[in-house]
Amino acid sequence: MADTQITGKAAPVSFRSVTKVYGREVTAVDDVSFDVEAGKLVTLLGPSGCGKTTMLRMIAGLEMVTTGRILIGDKDVTILPATDRDVSMVFQSYALFPHMSVLENVAYGLGFSGFPKTEARDRALAGLDLVGLKGYGDRLPSELSGGQQQRVAVARALVLEPQVLLFDEPLSNLDAKLRRQVREDIRSIQQDLGLTVIYVTHDQEEALAVSDEIVVMRNAQIAQIGTPRQLYDAPADAFVADFIGEANLIPCEILSVEADTAEIAVDGYRYRLPSRGLPPGPAKMAVRPSRIVLGVEGGFTATVARATYVGVHMEYSLETSFGSIFAVHDDVYDAHDIGSEVKVGFKSPGPVLIPGG
Repeated sequence: MADTQITGKAAPVSFRSVTKVYGREVTAVDDVSFDVEAGKLVTLLGPSGCGKTTMLRMIAGLEMVTTGRILIGDKDVTILPATDRDVSMVFQSYALFPHMSVLENVAYGLGFSGFPKTEARDRALAGLDLVGLKGYGDRLPSELSGGQQQRVAVARALVLEPQVLLFDEPLSNLDAKLRRQVREDIRSIQQDLGLTVIYVTHDQEEALAVSDEIVVMRNAQIAQIGTPRQLYDAPADAFVADFIGEANLIPCEILSVEADTAEIAVDGYRYRLPSRGLPPGPAKMAVRPSRIVLGVEGGFTATVARATYVGVHMEYSLETSFGSIFAVHDDVYDAHDIGSEVKVGFKSPGPVLIPGG
């Protein structure tokens, strides 16, 4: 085989006030603007029907924009057909040809792009090597596992050296262990080649694991954009807090604000945390289950409604004066009994105040 290498030629992507309307009534994407830096992996995350897959398909040219503009690099691709956009898409279903060998599947798009057969074969072999499938070229897709088939689909997209690589729910057909492995493979390849990747998923953990930045979608609009840590630690509202990882939404009272620090009270328990611009008065905060502490002197009172041993930690459902909360505790040997009362507090850093309560 010739010394063929697959390289990236990453380009930025921009959405400029993009709207997509189906028929006269259904707005799938509503006046959305955001930018993807070249060489970054950005995930579109949200519940079913929020518009994320429609946005991906508009980048690919499989759906046309109703109003607004889409740019790839400095080129306006809004009205260009899919064949002229220099993007590749990896579908949820893999879309492999069952009668073709793995090598033929990977090389398929290269033939349409005008590559000679010898170069197409060399590039396909290099692509398989890149995704860890060297020596699998003669097999049929049916002879591969689900994770291996997904890697073939990734190789087929990579060999075209697109400016932008698109993933539409690529791991949804894999079991939990394979999902973890394949998402690590995708992230590693993206970083090694410096690819621009736009990735669609409804799985919060998957998004947190692979992304440089996440665009959280809600009802056809952007709810928040940020890095995984920004979204997890400082959600813009209750929807983002609850959607990005599990969160308890707890009412509280902001007693005072000094500089950027608020003192809050929850059922008599006092705690200090960033004020996030909120004034004294009623408020709401989000608390991750792992940031709740049981057995805190001076904490608020809760009753253990359910205690579940899951191996590495205990999971507790707790009843309080303001409703039910969920907590995760590392101590599996000295578990709290169902029906017992516990004093509850927060770790530091712990909860975060939610703007707009």
